[in-house]
Amino acid sequence: MRTVKQVSDLTGISVRTLHYYDEIGLLKPSKITEAGYRLYDDEALKTLQQILFFKELDIPLKDVKGIMSSPYFDKIQALKNQKRLLALKCKRLNGLIELINRTLKGENEMSFKEFDMSEYFNVLEEFKIEHEDRVIKQWGSVDKFNEFIEKVKVKKAEIAEDAIKQYGSIKKYAEAVKKNLNNDILITKAEQVDKFKKDFLYDKHPKLKELYKKLAFDLKKDPYSEEIQQIASEITNIAKKDYEAFKTDMGDYYWDSIVQLHLVFPEWIEEVDKKYGKGASKFIGEALKNYLKDKKPKINTLYEKLTSDLTKDTSSREIQQIIQEIADITKKINESLKVDAGDNYWGYMADFYLSRPAYIEVIDKKYGSGASKFIGEALKFYSENNKQ
Repeated sequence: MRTVKQVSDLTGISVRTLHYYDEIGLLKPSKITEAGYRLYDDEALKTLQQILFFKELDIPLKDVKGIMSSPYFDKIQALKNQKRLLALKCKRLNGLIELINRTLKGENEMSFKEFDMSEYFNVLEEFKIEHEDRVIKQWGSVDKFNEFIEKVKVKKAEIAEDAIKQYGSIKKYAEAVKKNLNNDILITKAEQVDKFKKDFLYDKHPKLKELYKKLAFDLKKDPYSEEIQQIASEITNIAKKDYEAFKTDMGDYYWDSIVQLHLVFPEWIEEVDKKYGKGASKFIGEALKNYLKDKKPKINTLYEKLTSDLTKDTSSREIQQIIQEIADITKKINESLKVDAGDNYWGYMADFYLSRPAYIEVIDKKYGSGASKFIGEALKFYSENNKQ
């Protein structure tokens, strides 16, 4: 057992702070002597260590208390999460130190006032505190949301630059993020799509379970065969009949996103392959994609039309007409979902197609070599010659 003074000397935490932790019920002493002295055992010191880890991550004490008093609190998992978050914070701080070093050498004299992201981070912190239920529902846990915030901080300068390109200022970006985070329409749609995904992964829809099992029974079969296409047809029809997200005007877009999920997103592909065997996700995706080829969303058809001949002039009337149709459909989608996409959305997207390596790779793979540059140049011309 250690006294308050001994714990203070060992940890560097003031005696007054330890008394305060006791007062708010965050860290109770293991024993109080008849003379009224607080004593702490090794288990209490382990708890104090965990509190200090949370403090290092800038988590408010009231939140720390709530986390640690939860019946679902897992110390080992918490340590793993803290390690991951502290590593991200370390990376961010190292980046700041490097920036200071470059500035001291006279390599960088620009002002960073316009890149102040405090309003944006305040929005995220407020959302976390005011809507913990939504945070857990959308991110899985508060820890994962904190991890998301730390990742954002690592790329703060890049995100600030993008925010200014798309919205004109950090202030407008923060307002849009707040609006979109609290958008009940988006949340409802996301929950509806998520319900289908969970039903699929955990076999909660008996008929779909049977059909998917049948679809992925033999992955050596031709996903374009009549037999497999018939199963793809039944799956699509049931999804559109039994799940709200796929019944609406936006249904085809949401269903297409499910198809793409099987083909593009690594985490989902891993889950599906674990469930049905290696290559299952791609097989299912190809089968559904082929079935939907004549029923795909209009915007997909427009992008295919746009990239059908990459030798055309991106500023030509023909190409700009297609871009205008894409812009019109996108605007209708954003309006129906009440999404704030910013005043310079198309200029921002043009930059994505022209300068983001990962994005360029995906687009070129989908539409052909040079497609991303072609789309980017077409969007850039459109954004420079049309009011948003």
